[in-house]
Amino acid sequence: MDPVTIVLILFLLALLLFATEWLPVDVTALGLLSALLVTGLLTPKEAFAGFGSDTVLTLAGLFILTRVLLRAGVIEWIGAALARRARNPHGMLRGVLGTVAGVSAFTSNTATTAVFLPVVAGMSRRAGLPASRALMPLAFASILGGTVTLIGTSTNLVVSGALPTTGLRPLGFFELAWVGIPTALIGLLYLFFVAPRLLPAREAHLEESLREYLADLTVEPGSPLDGLTLRETGLGRDHGLTVVAVRRGAETVYAPPPHFLVRAGDTLAVEGPTERILAGKNTLGVVSKSEQKLQGVSAASPAEVRLVEAVVMPGSTLLGRTLKESRFRERYGVSVLAVHRRQKTLERMADLRVRVGDVLLMQGDATRIDGLGEHLVVMGDLTQRQSDLRRAPAALMVFGGAVVLGGLGLVPLAVAVVVAVALSLMLRLITPEEAYGAVEWPVIVLVACMLAFGTAFEATGAAKVLTGELSGVLDPLGPYGLLAALFLVTVALTQPMSNQAAALVMLPLAIGTAKVLGYDPRPFVIGITIAASNSFITPLEPSCMLVYGPGRYTFLDFVRVGLGLTVVTFVVAMLVIPLVWPFHAAP
Repeated sequence: MDPVTIVLILFLLALLLFATEWLPVDVTALGLLSALLVTGLLTPKEAFAGFGSDTVLTLAGLFILTRVLLRAGVIEWIGAALARRARNPHGMLRGVLGTVAGVSAFTSNTATTAVFLPVVAGMSRRAGLPASRALMPLAFASILGGTVTLIGTSTNLVVSGALPTTGLRPLGFFELAWVGIPTALIGLLYLFFVAPRLLPAREAHLEESLREYLADLTVEPGSPLDGLTLRETGLGRDHGLTVVAVRRGAETVYAPPPHFLVRAGDTLAVEGPTERILAGKNTLGVVSKSEQKLQGVSAASPAEVRLVEAVVMPGSTLLGRTLKESRFRERYGVSVLAVHRRQKTLERMADLRVRVGDVLLMQGDATRIDGLGEHLVVMGDLTQRQSDLRRAPAALMVFGGAVVLGGLGLVPLAVAVVVAVALSLMLRLITPEEAYGAVEWPVIVLVACMLAFGTAFEATGAAKVLTGELSGVLDPLGPYGLLAALFLVTVALTQPMSNQAAALVMLPLAIGTAKVLGYDPRPFVIGITIAASNSFITPLEPSCMLVYGPGRYTFLDFVRVGLGLTVVTFVVAMLVIPLVWPFHAAP
């Protein structure tokens, strides 16, 4: 069979599988690569070159650096700082959405949405605004921010990495900002003033599936809670923590009233989900005394410390005794940060007598955790959920250094990112196991395989055949019509399939058609890149899936709001792209 025919059949088959997701996208990409090898259309060297490309290394490194920022609590700290400074909740909520777009320009959209989700939910409660009118704008703001820089989304990097194989230069670090910033600004205005009117009024349900823990947290001198009433602290409203008791000296106040004044040295018995307790420890100036005492005697490095949930089994010597009475810390060498019990209680954690089925949130050296014994069964490892603000300055310096050096072109971006990852590992900002776990391997496999397919698409002449046919159909539209058609087709493809796949499918078609018609391919490349991230119409984008359940949204809610935002981005792109990247290159 003619090589061109084989490639075109594989192209259509891959397009169908990407759209239906009958197989995972990485499996489809591997199947496509295998077919190219078996048919002899690519040599092994050509087929596997994508796995060692700058694009793949940069992508993997950025996944790791984003996890470094999360583990250091940098993004979490930004969200908590904004929540504490909220005076006008409505205005502050808009400020948070703008901050989300800014943060998302340099980090993962999904990670940014996940960290800011409880912050936005708390602010919406404070403003008396249904959470459903704030959470979808949060997800959309993170997507808008991703169009500003080269590292804003993996899609931008994928397109940039594929361009040299077509004879075009890669995207500049801030090249997309010419259209990305206006799109983000006008899109935010749409989210501020239009989206809330189109969204239903539904309350969030963030905690229904989360296990509630009881923890004792002591207020340190200088804590933002010192001198505030419980109502003013916003522990329940903004941080999802319920204060069930307060110990001050030898006195314990159970079910303290909202006007109770918090002072430094008070120990608050708080109840809430794991993530909220861990976030509170890092941002509210409160500490777990048990954890502090353990750190004073433990020689374990931060990289060796694990956070786990363990259930108390029948026959345990802990039963019927408090943790202090059983000398838990001295016996096991780990600290108990919180306790979960199905029945609600007003007791402090220190006063609880252990029962069968209690779940202990424990932190300690990995070897100690592994030697807990048969009466304490580890249910899950939550190590990656905890953050440590002491690492934040180093994490910011490493990440910022990579962005500055790569963004200014002082060193290649791939070099800057790889060096930053190496420094993060040497400084123990992240463990090797966490680093490998942070990489989204399906995306890496997809990109590497599709880069190889792009090589086959060009080498066999399939791109020339397909674009020749398309040029005859699209020529009457003119350059503006061609840009509009490519943009809209990419938007349609990126709804059911991954953004990266949609961009890589459309890129050779756009470049080939533009060349045949005598246009500069650059504006069409930019249009496809922006359109591929324009996943607003369905909730299938990972950032949207994060808010889909908590916001109690329906599929049609995304269609209703997302269509309007898609029109906004389309109009801005059509106005700005031809001005910055003319259709006809200067001679």
